Amino acid sequence: QVQLVESGGGLVQPGGSLRLSCAASGNFLSVYTMGWYRQAPGKARELVGTITNWGKTNYADFVKGRFTISRATAKNTMDLQMNSLKPEDTAVYYCNRVQHPMPWGQGTQVTVSS
Repeated sequence: QVQLVESGGGLVQPGGSLRLSCAASGNFLSVYTMGWYRQAPGKARELVGTITNWGKTNYADFVKGRFTISRATAKNTMDLQMNSLKPEDTAVYYCNRVQHPMPWGQGTQVTVSS
């Protein structure tokens, strides 16, 4: 069973940046269309953006122009570069396969606050 492990979260001031990483065993991350998701307290999990196995990305309107998804082939990770962070970006961030999601990992907490 593939395990998804998210990392890189933390506390950052508004306007700051963070880079999250998603790791999985084998070549899982490069074979499937993968997504970054987030869940804020009291809210449903929402899709932040996706990357196909050939590298095409797509983003939710609320992060477009601020967040970038990429694959780091050498490290076998999928990354989420988050710039110009806003307090409303505060959430637990997860990665998963878009079609037929795997069991969710623990996620990584991102808190944007002054």
